[in-house]
Amino acid sequence: MKITLLYFDDCPNWLDAAARLDELAERHRDLVIEREIVDTEEEAQRRSFRGSPSILVDGVDVFASADDPIGLSCRMYPTPQGYAGAPTIEQLEEAIDARRACC
Repeated sequence: MKITLLYFDDCPNWLDAAARLDELAERHRDLVIEREIVDTEEEAQRRSFRGSPSILVDGVDVFASADDPIGLSCRMYPTPQGYAGAPTIEQLEEAIDARRACC
């Protein structure tokens, strides 16, 4: 399963997401983690980039909703502890498991 972390350097939240994804990859050897920089508004529009960090599981932004804005901004995620700059490891695992089950 391919996980793509989309980010831009000016948003520090991608580092938390990257660390959590790396931890998951250690536990689940079938995960392939890739990191891709989105650094222009044009690229953000083309890729439907909903902010940094965005996490795609086999090409699908598993945390996006249709009304999320597209563009170069820091993204916030609702977590059990409140809003945070990256989903929790548990949320990532749930999203990955859900994607596995459906596809």
